[in-house]
Amino acid sequence: MPSHNPQAPDPLAHPDTPRIETREEVMFFDTDIGGVVHNIAYLRMIETARTRLATHMGMQLRDMANTQIYPVVVRTEIDYRKPATLGDHLIIQGHLESLERVRFWVNFRIHRQSDPATCLITCRQSLALVQMPQGKPLRLPEDWNQRYAHLRA
Repeated sequence: MPSHNPQAPDPLAHPDTPRIETREEVMFFDTDIGGVVHNIAYLRMIETARTRLATHMGMQLRDMANTQIYPVVVRTEIDYRKPATLGDHLIIQGHLESLERVRFWVNFRIHRQSDPATCLITCRQSLALVQMPQGKPLRLPEDWNQRYAHLRA
């Protein structure tokens, strides 16, 4: 998925850009009576992929529970391009797009395993690291600025 800023370099062109790929099979509970995936089911799939991307970036689930520092979604932009249906095998690809002082952006694409050229869903999310229970936003880790310097806004 291209960056939101058309003049920004493609983050996927850099080998140090964190990226993940997950797979899901569309189940009955993901669909309506017509066998079409509910909008909210895509967000559940994206949340699973986002959690795995966070782990890839060094945010382990147990560490988050211990430190009470969590990546919190503050904005979601999603385009539903084509529907997935019951029994489809889906591939969800995600990557870190950019870093700001307090926020970072991630991107996701969903397509059928049988038709990887056709994108069903694109999603872009902004997240902030938040110290709980205070709800205090934190600056992004300094090591991220070094590791992902190519993604600084």
